[in-house]
Amino acid sequence: MLVPPLVWALTIAVIVAMLAYDFFFHVRKPHEPTLAEAARWSALYVGIAVAFGIGIWVLGGGEAGQAYFAGYLTEKALSVDNLFVFLIIMGSFAVPRMLQQKVLLFGIAVALLARTAFIFAGAALVQEFSWVFYVFGAILLVTGVQLLREHGPKDQADNVAVRLATRFLKTTDQYHGDRMTTRENGRRRLTPMLLVMVAIGGTDILFALDSIPAIFGLTQDVFIVFTATAFSLLGLRQLYFLIDGLLDRLVYLSYGLAAILAFIGAKLVLHALHENSVPFVNGGQPLQVVEVSTALSLGVIIGVLAVTVLVSLVSPAGRARALATRAESSV
Repeated sequence: MLVPPLVWALTIAVIVAMLAYDFFFHVRKPHEPTLAEAARWSALYVGIAVAFGIGIWVLGGGEAGQAYFAGYLTEKALSVDNLFVFLIIMGSFAVPRMLQQKVLLFGIAVALLARTAFIFAGAALVQEFSWVFYVFGAILLVTGVQLLREHGPKDQADNVAVRLATRFLKTTDQYHGDRMTTRENGRRRLTPMLLVMVAIGGTDILFALDSIPAIFGLTQDVFIVFTATAFSLLGLRQLYFLIDGLLDRLVYLSYGLAAILAFIGAKLVLHALHENSVPFVNGGQPLQVVEVSTALSLGVIIGVLAVTVLVSLVSPAGRARALATRAESSV
C-alpha cells in the first residue's frame, strides 16, 4: 500500500499526541481509575483503532483492511497476555495501586519505541533477504511451544531484564510517590519506582522479539504493521484496569496464543518456501506451495481468540484461580 509522507507524518503525530495526552493529563497525578473511567477510555481507544482500520479498508482495499485487523487483534491479544507478566512484576515489587498507571504507561511507551525500531529493522531485512521468513517462522513456532510448556506467565516474568534490574539497581525500601529518585540522609537515592520501570521496560523489549515476527507473518506492509502495533498498545493501560478482575479468569489465553503463533509461524515457513532462495532448499529455487490468505488468517485469529476467551470465562479452573488471587490479595 503506497502511503504518502504526509499521511505517515499525520499518523505518527496522532499516535504521539495520544501518548502525550495520557502522560500529561491521566497519570500526572497518581490515582486509581474507576471502572467507569477505564471503560470510557478503553472504548475510545478501541473505537479510534477500529475507525482507522475501516479507513484503511476503504482507501487501501479489502486485503489491506483484513491485514490491519488481523495484525491488530494478534498484537492486542499478545499485549493482554503481557499484562499478566506486568501484574506479576508489579506484585513482586509491591507497587502501590495508585502508582500502577504510571508504570503501565511507561511500559507502553517503551514497548512502542522498541517495536518501532524492530519494525523498520525487520522491514529492511525482509526486503533484502527472503530467508528471514524462515527465521521469523522458527521464532514463532518455538514461542508457541514455550507458551504451552509454561502454562502461563510466571516463567516469563522471571526474565533477564528483571534479574539484572534487581541485581544492579539498589534502591530505598519505600516508595516516595511516583518519584524515581529521592534524598535520604543528604544523599540522592534511587527508589523502587525506577527499579520496576527498568524491569517493565526490559521485559517489553524481550516481548517485541516475539511480537514483530508475528505481525510480519500477516503482512509485510510497514505502514499497516506500524499502525496495527501502535493502536494495539495505546489504551492498554485503561484496558488493564477495566479487565483487572477478569485477567485471572483467562486461564486458556496462553493456549490460544500458542495456536495463533504456531499458525502464523507455519504461514511464514510456507511463504519462505514460496519465495525460497536458500541454496540447500530445492537448489535455491522457489517451491510451489499453498499460501495462506489474509482472509483465512483473520478468520482463524478471530475464531481462536473467541473460543479461548469463552472457554476461559466459563471454566471452573478460571473461577478457582480468580478466587485464589482475591484471597491472596486480601491477606
